Amino acid sequence: MANASETVLVIGACGQLGSELTLALRDLYGPANVVAADVAAPRQADLRDSGPFEQVDVLDKKVLADLATRYRFSQIYHLAAVLSASGEKNPKFAWHLNMEGLFNVLDLALEQQVGKVFWPSSIAVFGPHTPRQHTPQHTVMDPNTVYGISKQAGERWCEYYFRKLGLDVRSLRYPGLIGYKSLPGGGTTDYAVDIYHKALNGQTFECFLNQDTYLPMMYMPDALKATLDLMHAPAAQISVRDSYNVGAMSFSPEEIAGSIKKHLPGFDIVYKPDARQQIAASWPKSVDDSVARQDWGWQPAYNLDTMTEDMIANLKRLKAAQAV
Repeated sequence: MANASETVLVIGACGQLGSELTLALRDLYGPANVVAADVAAPRQADLRDSGPFEQVDVLDKKVLADLATRYRFSQIYHLAAVLSASGEKNPKFAWHLNMEGLFNVLDLALEQQVGKVFWPSSIAVFGPHTPRQHTPQHTVMDPNTVYGISKQAGERWCEYYFRKLGLDVRSLRYPGLIGYKSLPGGGTTDYAVDIYHKALNGQTFECFLNQDTYLPMMYMPDALKATLDLMHAPAAQISVRDSYNVGAMSFSPEEIAGSIKKHLPGFDIVYKPDARQQIAASWPKSVDDSVARQDWGWQPAYNLDTMTEDMIANLKRLKAAQAV
């Protein structure tokens, strides 16, 4: 599937998705062929020590151009963004970073003849008038956060760069992503990461969403698989050039707490919804990802209980290793 001659840039490599995607790409293409880039040096030892790292601000066109000239990238994964809850605290900066960063990467890819670009979208592109159950691939999109607005605009620009300028840009509308290797990063779905850490520490979890708030979610191994499967699919199979719906599971805080209690019976959760509840209430409860399944064979591997089992086992392992 992978071509060892590829040279890959991951921008936003220190984030929740970027840190794991970079390592997966290094496994595929070789450590020296995947350059991790972020505004700050990585704290994760495996990311820092496994291959090249460049300190890069995606808003700095000159640094990006110098980097591309040095490495001659064949693929760029552009993951740097201000997320939903964080974006509402400083909306104009979130818009500036999310949009100008995307333009800088798309223009760089054109100028440097980069073969493929991956850019993540989100279920945040949907809004209060979107059908919330099995949200279709093509439907009403009226996002009410600056993050969602920037992602909706970004989808339109990605398709524009493909249709008008011939750039091979590919995208997924990620649901909430859950992984054990990094802490939450300012998203509305982040409770589903934090809850496992609190449970293993024997703490009561204070949830900022109502107990019956359903949201689409995905375990990180499935997110990595979806990303790589999309990027390795032949271009002729890619019918969607704004962004694909991808789903895996949908659950509420009450249901994830129940799944955790099967392993940690003493775990307790309380509900204190805040402003993030309003954001979540405007997002889908589940998505229809049949187009991704038809086009390039998308199929998730994890459900809520298999994810919980794997999360708890790995967090216990990491905790034990830190104690040594």
